[in-house]
Amino acid sequence: MMMCKEATRLMSLRQDRSLSFQEKFSLRLHLAMCSACRECDRQFTLLHGVDRHFGTEDDDEPSA
Repeated sequence: MMMCKEATRLMSLRQDRSLSFQEKFSLRLHLAMCSACRECDRQFTLLHGVDRHFGTEDDDEPSA
């Protein structure tokens, strides 16, 4: 069984790259059983979406 530390590592990686079949399967199984990690996954997704939305605007501004 995957531990929460490994699950959060995979959740973070998933924001930047595609996970392998084994990684996806293991993460899904863990998320099905762990409500704390499900909440963490929702937060990762929210933060990544906010960064995509607002992060690009800051990159276009010239630096002082």
